[in-house]
Amino acid sequence: MENFVRVSFLGAAGVVTGSKFLIETSEKNILIDCGMFQGLKELRQLNWENLPIDVSAIDVVLLTHGHLDHVGYLPRLIKQGFRGKIISTAPTLAIAEIILKDSAKIHEEEAEKANKEKYSKHNPALPFYTIREAEKTIRLFNVEIEDNWVTLSEHISYRFQYNGHIIGATFIEIDINGKRFVFSGDIGRRNDYLLDDPKTPEWADFLFIESTYGNKLHPDEDIEAILTTIIKDTIYKKGNLIIPSFAVERLQTLMYILWSLYKKNIIPNIPIFIDSPMGNNVLDVFKRFPKWHKLSMQDYNAMCNHMNIIKSYRETWETIDDNRSKIVIAGSGMVTGGRVLTYLQQLIDEPSTTVLLVGYQAEGTRGRQLLDGVHEIRFFGKYYPVKASIKSIESLSAHADQQDLINWMSHIKNSPENVYLIHGEPTALDAFRVKIETVFHWNVNIPKLTQVEKIII
Repeated sequence: MENFVRVSFLGAAGVVTGSKFLIETSEKNILIDCGMFQGLKELRQLNWENLPIDVSAIDVVLLTHGHLDHVGYLPRLIKQGFRGKIISTAPTLAIAEIILKDSAKIHEEEAEKANKEKYSKHNPALPFYTIREAEKTIRLFNVEIEDNWVTLSEHISYRFQYNGHIIGATFIEIDINGKRFVFSGDIGRRNDYLLDDPKTPEWADFLFIESTYGNKLHPDEDIEAILTTIIKDTIYKKGNLIIPSFAVERLQTLMYILWSLYKKNIIPNIPIFIDSPMGNNVLDVFKRFPKWHKLSMQDYNAMCNHMNIIKSYRETWETIDDNRSKIVIAGSGMVTGGRVLTYLQQLIDEPSTTVLLVGYQAEGTRGRQLLDGVHEIRFFGKYYPVKASIKSIESLSAHADQQDLINWMSHIKNSPENVYLIHGEPTALDAFRVKIETVFHWNVNIPKLTQVEKIII
C-alpha cells in the first residue's frame, strides 16, 4: 500500500452545505457524504457541474446522515458513473430514501411549473434529477449497523458511531493503514428532546469536524415559554402561526413540545396542522426504529393523534381558508421550497400572521432574508410584502454549538496530526480555528472548495 492518502474537499469547504469528501488510497476510494449545495445562487449552480474527479473510480459512499446537503447529490453521482455501494445505518438510509424521492418530486414539479409559466431563464427548465433517477439510487443502498467495525480491504476498515443530530445520524471512523480518520458529520446536542447524547471519538489522527456554529453559543432560551407567548399572541390577534420546519427531527421535536405544552395545560387546544408529506414519512421512521430515539410508542401515538396531519394539497388550501387561529408547521425549514411557500404566499402580507423560524438559515435562502428583516419576498416569480411578524428560536437547532463541539473533541486522547474545519461559513470557521488552537494547541486547517490534501501516513 502506498504511504499516502489523498483527500479532496468537494463540498462543505468554506461553506456549510454540499458535503462531499473523497478519500483516495491504493486499495479503495471512499466518498464520505454526497450532498447538494444550498443557499446562494453561485453555490446552487455548482450542483449542475460534474465533479472534478473520476466518479467511476469511487468504490463506496459512506453517509453520516440523511439530510439533503449530505445525500442530495447521489443521483447525479450515479449519472456520472458511480456503480458502487451506498452504505449507512438503517434509519439514515430510510431518511435518505424519503428525502431523495421528495426532492425529486419537487424538482420535477418546479421544472414543469417553470416551463408552464415561463419564469425560468432555461428553455426548457429541467429537473435536477427525476423520481426514476432517485429510485435507481436507492437500489444501491446497503445497511450497516452502528458501532461495528467493517473491513473494506486489507488495510482499511470503518465504523459508524451514534451522533444525535437527527435519527440515524453518525460520525464515521476510518482506519487506513493504522491511522484513524474521523469525519464528524453533523454533531447533535446533549439533552435533546428526542435523541440520546452523541457518542464521542477517543482517537483521531486526522479529524474533519463540522463548524456550523463554530463561532456561537446557542442562547439559553426557555423554548417552551417563548412558544407559549407566541401562541397566545397569535390567538389574541386571531391570526396564524406559521412555522417553516425541516421535515427531519425539527418537525417531530416541535410536535412533541407543542403536545407536551397542551398536555400540561400550558397552551389551549389551538388547532395544529402538520403539512409536510416528507415529515409524515419521517414520523413512520420514528415508529420503525424506536431504539434510535427516546420517545415511547405510547407518547408517539398520543402526539400524532393530537395533530391534524394534512394528506393532500387540497387540504392545504382548506387549512389556509380555515378562519380559526391555528398553528401550521410545514416544510421547508429554510423556506426554499415545499408547502410552506403556499401558506406564506397567501398569509405573509397580513399583520396578524407570525412566522417563526426555528433552525439554521443558510445565506441566500428566503429564511435568511426573513431573519434579516427583508420588506418583501419573492415566491414563484412574484414579490409579496412582508407584513407578518417574524420571530426566531435559535436554541432549537439540531447542531452542536461551539462549546458542544469543544466538549465533543475533548474526549480525543491523542493530539491529531491535523484538524480540518468543514461545514461552516468563513466567520464561523475562523473563530472556531482560533478556539481550537487556544484550547488544544492542535494544528488546524481551513480547506478551500476543491482543495486536494496529500496526507502522508
